Amino acid sequence: MKRFAKLLVALVALLHLWFLILEMFLWTAPIGLRTFGMSAEGAASTAVLAANQGLYNGFLAAGLAWGLVARNGGFAIQVFFLCCVVLAGLFGAYTATPAIFFIQALPAAVALALVFASRAHS
Repeated sequence: MKRFAKLLVALVALLHLWFLILEMFLWTAPIGLRTFGMSAEGAASTAVLAANQGLYNGFLAAGLAWGLVARNGGFAIQVFFLCCVVLAGLFGAYTATPAIFFIQALPAAVALALVFASRAHS
């Protein structure tokens, strides 16, 4: 159970690293335009905002990675950053597109549940 929890936390971290790359470096590239359904003009005018958003996703990825390598299993660190991801995903689903719930919030919520379950079975 503990390994599966760590694997899912790592997957959520990798997703947020990918979001950083998309938002900071590929926002105006064809993959960024397709992913976010943006026109070239719209992407160009929002690139600075997207880069800022990407940086925050990088902080989430870094926090989750820290939780994976921290002493004593990093339980509190993982819980904090997974909660941040869940809340960000819920807010994004409400304000931007419901798909964000499934892409961001749901995987983090499952990882959070597994982190708690693996601690209970330790």
